[in-house]
Amino acid sequence: MIRSSLIALACLTTAPLATSAALAGEPVVLRETIRVNSAHITLGDLFDITGTQADIVVARAPAPGSRTTLDVNYVRRIALENDLDWANAGSLRRLSIQRASRVVSAETLTDMLEGELFASEGRVHDVQLSNSAMALHAPLNSAGGPEIHDLSFDSRSGMLAAEIAPYHGAQTVRVTGRAYATIDLPVLARPVAAGQEITGDDIAWISHRADRVRPDAILDPTEMIGMETRRSLRPNEPLRGYDLQRPLMVERGDLVTLMFEVPGIQLTVRARAMENAADGEVARFVNLQSNRTVEALVDGPGRARVGTSPAASF
Repeated sequence: MIRSSLIALACLTTAPLATSAALAGEPVVLRETIRVNSAHITLGDLFDITGTQADIVVARAPAPGSRTTLDVNYVRRIALENDLDWANAGSLRRLSIQRASRVVSAETLTDMLEGELFASEGRVHDVQLSNSAMALHAPLNSAGGPEIHDLSFDSRSGMLAAEIAPYHGAQTVRVTGRAYATIDLPVLARPVAAGQEITGDDIAWISHRADRVRPDAILDPTEMIGMETRRSLRPNEPLRGYDLQRPLMVERGDLVTLMFEVPGIQLTVRARAMENAADGEVARFVNLQSNRTVEALVDGPGRARVGTSPAASF
């Protein structure tokens, strides 16, 4: 009799414990970074679990590249309904979830628009988007790349607008900006100090906005080769005619030989240059014998030729 009573008492004592253990779900830990890849948020996206429970849908995911939040109490209730016990040790109030995406960057959009303008206008353009940080997002499992569905362009103002789908079948997004026609310009490929002669190896090409090219800009590289810099020049910048000069054959203060020659007569004297001059340029010289100033055509290093009569020149 006593033994039966003890067994019954033991059963009454342990029954609540067994029930509590059955009701308590499997302890789970929230993922440090919640990032989903599909159109739905599952328990497996939120908690570090596997199996059938991981595939249970909790909510709709945000648009690709966007974020959404979930109420903590709602998440805890869904977890408990599926035998998962989340303690929320960090005392979070809302959960932030980001959806992964395939990003179409502003650089990609710019390249697409420049290619479309070249096909329609026959000229290279520099496209600048109204929002330089703009990016479109496509689902990770989407097919095809971005597509231009419509493009309008005003060549006078440079204004453009396009409807672009981030992937095949997606809703289009309006993209606006400006496009500027460009031309290719020869420039220096390296820094060049004043007085250096330019060779073909010193020349590179850049694309430059046509509306920003100066009227005196050098467009032909043959106008640069063999020329000498008047001042120190930086690379990758358009050059003007003033920046270059023919290599100096005579510099101010140099002693030169002045020559006057006609059939049967050749006169030479020593003179001092009063200014710099390149080959083929006319400069002023002082005749060291007569102390007269004459003009002569420089035709070589340290040499100039007088073009008038000896009496008048010397």
